Amino acid sequence: MLSRRQMIVSTGAAALAAGASSAAPGHTHASKAPAAARARRPASYTPVVTPNISTLPWELKDGVKEFHLVAQAVEREFAPGMRVKCWGYNGESPGPTIECVEGDRVRILVTNELPEHTTVHWHGILLPNGMDGVGGLNQPQIKPGETWVYEFTLHQHGTFLYHPHADEMVQMAVGMMGMFVVHPLEPEGPPVDRDFAILLHEWAIHPGTYRPDPSIMLDFNLFTFNGKVFPAIDHLVAKTGDRVRVRLGNLSMNQHPIHLHGYTFDVTATDGGSIPASARWPQTTVPVPVGSTRDIQWVADVPGDWAFHCHKSHHTMNAMGHGLPNLLGVNQGPRQGEPSLEDRIRAILPGYMAMGEAGMAEHAVHAEHMQGPRNTLPMMTGQGPYGPIEMGGMFTVLKVRDEIETYDDPGWYEQPEGTAAYRLS
Repeated sequence: MLSRRQMIVSTGAAALAAGASSAAPGHTHASKAPAAARARRPASYTPVVTPNISTLPWELKDGVKEFHLVAQAVEREFAPGMRVKCWGYNGESPGPTIECVEGDRVRILVTNELPEHTTVHWHGILLPNGMDGVGGLNQPQIKPGETWVYEFTLHQHGTFLYHPHADEMVQMAVGMMGMFVVHPLEPEGPPVDRDFAILLHEWAIHPGTYRPDPSIMLDFNLFTFNGKVFPAIDHLVAKTGDRVRVRLGNLSMNQHPIHLHGYTFDVTATDGGSIPASARWPQTTVPVPVGSTRDIQWVADVPGDWAFHCHKSHHTMNAMGHGLPNLLGVNQGPRQGEPSLEDRIRAILPGYMAMGEAGMAEHAVHAEHMQGPRNTLPMMTGQGPYGPIEMGGMFTVLKVRDEIETYDDPGWYEQPEGTAAYRLS
């Protein structure tokens, strides 16, 4: 293992060359990777699938993997019926996943098409100080219209993140972030068959509006996996017997306890590195703290449709309204010959429908024919094989099937006879 100082010294000349390039935005230098890095051969690995998000392409130039990341305004469809004016990268929010191999030398050209300056910080990656991307501390900010170059060698493997370190409160609140996956040069443990990456985020988008509100501290009303809310989030499909890894990243303002039905799993890594097998223990819920990543693994040996979601109940809802009067148990019907509360309110607000007396499940039913505010999703959405699933936000489904030939969505699971709950007559 190289010490941090040895790592930086070993790539010092290349780092200085990259620093000189950064001082002249738009200039692409031709420094070559160290001989040791060029001599390595990429390890075989299962490519990462980032549901609803692409993987950033690259070109090999003189032994260096060169990527181009464009910071720009992006319109993101969270789900049909709601489009949000975000900021992101390369037409996506969150941005595309960067995927590399330990030992790679990477060159990342960052072009700023935003209306204000920005930078990119490579969250959790060990690199020379001048590549760390903190505006004002490690570099001048990247002004609108400029292209700056980051170049460094990847001396570690794992699941990492990238995001701005310039006007961070605003830029991250409106969606500027992405995943950065580095595969090990020497494979670790049993190989995985399905490798997923999911970035957790939360938003304040007031009903009827299109832009996230960056001034909100904790009162968020939408919660996303990879910039999508259920039911628009892609499902995770695996074949029975597949070893599955899910890489979870969190750059939001809250911790998210991510829960998997039907299985126990091991937490195999954090953004600080792999966890030795002797230090792991089985779990069904993994807390993902703010500013961190967690890798989980399990063998998908039980077929079915299994829920995968944040276990904070408000985080599996859409367009959450907070601070409203509590109507649970309130009789809203007619009393002593007087009009019902619903009728009296409807006289003032035509089309009003009273909800909440016996719970909120009726939201899912009324959403089919009630007209809500423009560009605003109903709180509960999504149909399953037996009716409304009554979820939104951070919710998707792990679909495990026997003998499938592709990982396309196989549809809903049909339980074998005698294996499903039933109504007692």
